[in-house]
Amino acid sequence: MSVNKIISVYGRDFSQVKAYLVWSIGRGSSRMSMFVRDPCGLMCIFLTYIAVFYADYVVVRWVIMQTMQDSLWAPFHVVLFNTVIFLVSFSHLRAMCSDPGAVPLPQSRMDFSDIHSGSDTTLIQHEDWTVCTRCETYRPPRAHHCRICKRCIRRMDHHCPWINNCVGERNQKYFIQFLVCVGILSFYAIILVITSWVKACPTCSAEITVRQSRIVHCIILVMESSLFGIFVLAILYDQIEAIVNDETTIEQFQGAKGSMSIHKLIMSQICRLPCYSGSLSHRSTLNTHSV
Repeated sequence: MSVNKIISVYGRDFSQVKAYLVWSIGRGSSRMSMFVRDPCGLMCIFLTYIAVFYADYVVVRWVIMQTMQDSLWAPFHVVLFNTVIFLVSFSHLRAMCSDPGAVPLPQSRMDFSDIHSGSDTTLIQHEDWTVCTRCETYRPPRAHHCRICKRCIRRMDHHCPWINNCVGERNQKYFIQFLVCVGILSFYAIILVITSWVKACPTCSAEITVRQSRIVHCIILVMESSLFGIFVLAILYDQIEAIVNDETTIEQFQGAKGSMSIHKLIMSQICRLPCYSGSLSHRSTLNTHSV
């Protein structure tokens, strides 16, 4: 049904028109594929779990078992460190497998011919509803189309390859939990490594090969933990800032008009934000953009 047909049937009261649009879209499919078939995202997931399990191996095998083997602190740190790893994995799976807030697709194809012809569509314009020409459906305010997930996402913040999913209104809390847990895990690993080298260790093996292996693994773990820790802290800062300002990362980029700070520009490449033309002058009166 076209927009003009909807108005002719339901009148010019937008509350009735919007109710029809919500009803018609709601009849469609809102389910998203659990795994997005994105090679970059799948590779990032693989690297994430490799890094986490390697950190667990180094901490248990080369830090705790080497320096605390006769101490009651050994089982305590093993249990606590693996508990944090469990929380990291659980929050990551929730963020990865949860629906980020996909706008349901209509059950039947909708007619947008009156929109492209420039007909009277002021009702939709005033309510800030937009039309996605890729999904071919109406969408609520602050929803954006993800070119990777190929769906419109409500309050979309960005598409994160590290969870191979969009960060939207329904899974942002899991994404923030994942960032916090990774930050704690990185800090915990660095503290354990520093403590193991600062504190005297009379029970440590004196073999050269064992000491060299321990040094190499600890250096790699500290570098890995530092990189991941700084990275997640930067993203966590952006997420908290977005929540406080009630403005998603995409909306920040749209409002910046080229004056975005350098760290946000770097994050936009890492987090794969949608590409913008740099100008919104091509938007029609009905906001038919696909971003």
